[in-house]
Amino acid sequence: MASAAAAAPSAGKRQGSGGREGDQLVITPLGAGNEVGRSCVYMSFKGRTVLFDCGIHPAYSGMAALPYFDEIDPSTIDVLLVTHFHLDHAASLPYFLEKTTFKGRVFMTHATKAIYRLLLSDYVKVSKVSVEDMLFDEQDILRSMDKIEVIDFHQTLEVNGIRFWCYTAGHVLGAAMFMVDIAGVRILYTGDYSREEDRHLRAAELPQFSPDICIIESTYGVQQHQPRIVREKRFTDVIHSTVSQGGRVLIPAFALGRAQELLLILDEYWANHPELHKIPIYYASPLAKKCMAVYQTYINSMNERIRNQFAQSNPFHFKHIESLNSIDNFHDVGPSVVMASPGGLQSGLSRQLFDKWCTDKKNSCVIPGYVVEGTLAKTIINEPREVTLANGLTAPLHMQVHYISFSAHADFPQTSTFLDELRPPNIVLVHGEANEMSRLKQKLISQFDGTNIKVVNPKNCQSVEMYFSSEKMAKTIGRLAEKVPEAGESVSGLLVKKGFTYQIMAPEDLRVYTQLSTANITQRIAVPYSGSFEVIKYRLKQIYESVESLTEESDVPTLIVHERVTIRLESESYVTLQWSSDPISDMVSDSVVAMVLNIGREGPKVVPAEEAAKTQEETERMAKKVIYALMVSLFGDVKVAEEGKFVITVDGQVAHLDGRSGDIECENASLKERIRTAFHRIQGAVRPIPLKSS
Repeated sequence: MASAAAAAPSAGKRQGSGGREGDQLVITPLGAGNEVGRSCVYMSFKGRTVLFDCGIHPAYSGMAALPYFDEIDPSTIDVLLVTHFHLDHAASLPYFLEKTTFKGRVFMTHATKAIYRLLLSDYVKVSKVSVEDMLFDEQDILRSMDKIEVIDFHQTLEVNGIRFWCYTAGHVLGAAMFMVDIAGVRILYTGDYSREEDRHLRAAELPQFSPDICIIESTYGVQQHQPRIVREKRFTDVIHSTVSQGGRVLIPAFALGRAQELLLILDEYWANHPELHKIPIYYASPLAKKCMAVYQTYINSMNERIRNQFAQSNPFHFKHIESLNSIDNFHDVGPSVVMASPGGLQSGLSRQLFDKWCTDKKNSCVIPGYVVEGTLAKTIINEPREVTLANGLTAPLHMQVHYISFSAHADFPQTSTFLDELRPPNIVLVHGEANEMSRLKQKLISQFDGTNIKVVNPKNCQSVEMYFSSEKMAKTIGRLAEKVPEAGESVSGLLVKKGFTYQIMAPEDLRVYTQLSTANITQRIAVPYSGSFEVIKYRLKQIYESVESLTEESDVPTLIVHERVTIRLESESYVTLQWSSDPISDMVSDSVVAMVLNIGREGPKVVPAEEAAKTQEETERMAKKVIYALMVSLFGDVKVAEEGKFVITVDGQVAHLDGRSGDIECENASLKERIRTAFHRIQGAVRPIPLKSS
């Protein structure tokens, strides 16, 4: 596993100036850096680029709501991974896919894709902005659906050398945490996650691999949630008290996500309190029926409690809750409970009902989830005396406002335990308001004091640069993996590279483990030659150690060089060469062709046997001189002893080298190995090429 050597933020950069550029990993928040909203995190490493999430900021509209896409080149992004369907994580996707140069691949889970389509269509309908400020339309959403690919939990996919898989995040239906592996460096992006199981969702999983980098949400900073039972009791007590006094209860919530959790609580509470049966509960969302259909479709993605309940009856078939598509169909004649979207009270049904009910002190507004800075929901938590209505007028705020968080985000105990179990060397905080994030950073630094764990909280467009060193490793597979090699034994096979993974396999296994295949190519060439075949044989023996004569049935003079290249004297005017093509055989054949052509240009040359023997002796003497000279240049103090031996002295250590056999006697193992390696290389340079070198 690679390990980080440095992690330091540097503003506005995506190209490193120090270290080895190939080992530099860059993380840049394009959104959700010291803020909540428009989650979008850019990451690049080893020439590969990943974008996590693609949301909008709910407090802004038009282009101002988008992440800082102008900081990157969308065409360079290989993979875009969307964690869940909430607007602040997915709502700029149609814009990014249809109106930028992005041409990579997009992945999300099955449930996220199904709900993304509904939620984005509703967003387009309820957005009260001019046509010019609309980021995308219904057609853009439909076209984007065709480009989105789905991934199952724990399914591993690979795109351009980027391996990734996902875990259950527990935040909403279909929410995922993505683990990305590039060249052995693992990055975990949590998105929004919760380690607490609720009425219908599983808790977030703990990955079985510890990542090198964890990019983690910090929404609640150092806060601690109340126990779920306490929160549910506060929630139902406020509602029961309000309707008993003839008041109305507004629960602003997103159409999907926390709404389903709250509806399960309300339906169960109403069933247990007959005195409330005459008081209606409305689920006010144009998506109400479609949302419930999606939730029923993916019932198996929920926790065991819901699945067991579904075996008896559909838990999402509510007995005490009615759907409300618009305010025109709402008869406001007495106490009631209305859950309406959106959760921030910026527009839509929730805003219309708030404007209508906010001046009556008998009414209550229960805010059940995290609220973003800049929204009306965030403003009324502080209970101002007056509020600005949607029509621009001001009105007194008399209704009771209760903040009871059912937000499925991790609190500090969850985050602390999660990171303590994973122990990632590098932690990058995103998705949190600046103050909460800073407090969380300091608490985590204290928690991991004395370790090498680094914690950073970059702002939007501020890059975090890290450097990783990794060793290239190749795994043997197939028949080569059947036998464990002995120490020092070499393994011979084909090296296959795919992305950042290397495998060694036998040629016969190539078509089994890859989409490649092998073929044998036999090459044959005729070379003009009219001289004696013995001259060719003599010259070849000067170059190659293995040159064998072979007399075939046709009595054609034949030589085999290194058991690879066959040379035949086919006629008085030419010789033929034949070999099975591979890099070494091709090299041998090239040298043989060059030699034959040179003999042809030099003309016939007869060498007496005595002269040949004399030439051989001179060659040996010259070889010894060359070996001696090169050994002196390498080791300095080298003396010639009897019977072709050398005495080598280095720093007081003495070694005896047999120049004929290559045997070495030396007490220092390191020096002995150095001399052996040097002698082997010198021998290869001055002697005929031996067969074993092939």
